Amino acid sequence: MNKTFNTDGYCDPAFDYMADLSGRLKDIKAMIDAGKYFTITKARQYGKTTILNALANYLEADYEVISLDFQEISSLSFENEQSFVAAFSEELLDNAKKLPDNTRKALNVLAEKTAAINSLQALFKVLKSWCAQSDREIVLIIDEADTAANNQVFIDFLAQLRACYLKRRKMPVFKSVILAGLYDVRNIKKKIQPDEGHKTNSPWNIAADFLVDLSFSADDIRGMLKKYEADYNTGMDTGRISELIYNYTSGYPYLVSRLCKLIDERITGMDGYPDKSSAWTKAGFLEALKIAIDEINPLYQSLKGKLEEYPELKTVLYELLFTGKPIPYTLMNDYIESAAMFGFIKNVDGTVVISNRIFETVLYNWFISEEYINSKIYNIGVQEKNQFITGGHLDVKKILVKFIETFDYLYGDRDETFLEDAGRRYFMLFLKPIINGTGNCYVEPETRNHERMDLVIDYHGEQSIIEMKVWRGNAYNERGEAQLSAYLDYFHLKKGYMLSFNFNKKKEIGVKEIVLGDKILIEATV
Repeated sequence: MNKTFNTDGYCDPAFDYMADLSGRLKDIKAMIDAGKYFTITKARQYGKTTILNALANYLEADYEVISLDFQEISSLSFENEQSFVAAFSEELLDNAKKLPDNTRKALNVLAEKTAAINSLQALFKVLKSWCAQSDREIVLIIDEADTAANNQVFIDFLAQLRACYLKRRKMPVFKSVILAGLYDVRNIKKKIQPDEGHKTNSPWNIAADFLVDLSFSADDIRGMLKKYEADYNTGMDTGRISELIYNYTSGYPYLVSRLCKLIDERITGMDGYPDKSSAWTKAGFLEALKIAIDEINPLYQSLKGKLEEYPELKTVLYELLFTGKPIPYTLMNDYIESAAMFGFIKNVDGTVVISNRIFETVLYNWFISEEYINSKIYNIGVQEKNQFITGGHLDVKKILVKFIETFDYLYGDRDETFLEDAGRRYFMLFLKPIINGTGNCYVEPETRNHERMDLVIDYHGEQSIIEMKVWRGNAYNERGEAQLSAYLDYFHLKKGYMLSFNFNKKKEIGVKEIVLGDKILIEATV
């Protein structure tokens, strides 16, 4: 059976192309060897279940490993202690490979839902007896542990695990307990009494920090592609393709596998990409990227849902994306904490940054789509789009000329504050229908600020760089020219573009061409 790039569930090295997890497994085992109890809290489709399955296999030589999944326990079983103890006992009986006879007998009794002795105290008495009798120390792994986090019985279950941890030096208990999920059970917000508000009340405060990075580096991706290349001999440049994938995904495991899967299964065989060798190229990657950005999947729906749930976050991300206004990164704000937990944002030098270019582009497209209907400048872009494509190539200079004419006609009389905040957004609204369906654009994060923003356009495999900025005088403009020239070197380009929003009443609107060293810069002023 041929291996695939799997995005539908946990990955198995026997069936799927995977990054090498051995270094991560070694680091996690070191925590277990030290007797740590901890949580693995990561965003959706971030490889939690994959690492847990690999970890269980990795530990088998040294420990008795019990791997459970709380999704396999019905919600009704969390409604009261008796039902939970019965369900948990059933799961242990099904998943434990080696049980002492008396432990098995005791668990069978507890699995009877009508048993009068069913209680967490009784359950943990059996578990501690098992730990004492076991030939090897026991590691308990629970996936989707946050499934029933809003139930009192789960809080009580955590309290019992905490008691085990505190007694670990005095009596045999679990060597290590690992709870994995989307929500961090160390910060459960639970309504303990019907007349009480939500409050943080989790006994899982004994958990050690989990600092193992589950995202993929460019080297991780390259290693995965080398395994694929060994099977198919496509002749791809694994280093270049892995860097491209990393640059757009920042190593988000699902997005990495999704792009690889699209290249392998969708791009191969398309017009212009008759075989795997032609698909595993930069051009093939960009085709896969377009599909990945435009498709609807649970990950994007989760992103949209969370922003609708927290309109404050939607507002500040809008400001971040279109004006470059910095957002302080503080988990004391619920909407920042939630977005970070879901993997949509990250902390870079104390400020909020979108986690990866794909999420960023999806957000740009969504925000812009909300303005399509009532946007005059977008409608003009739709009407005029055909004139900007010549022989399959994007004429960026012509786009700038038409944008200046349109922008000045529609908004030339607006005040400076309005134009400074909205100018770059209006250019993206104008550009979107022109490249839609064929190209994509994104902003380089390191250049995004209140005065400067570099927009990269990918169109039919060709890249164009436009520096969008607010005019701050000739000296500032010359620095911008030098910055753009250096940036063009990074992209191996000889031509670049500048779009300046100038609020000086004596400004000269128009487009001019200058030569800077071996570069040609097309400068547009509006």
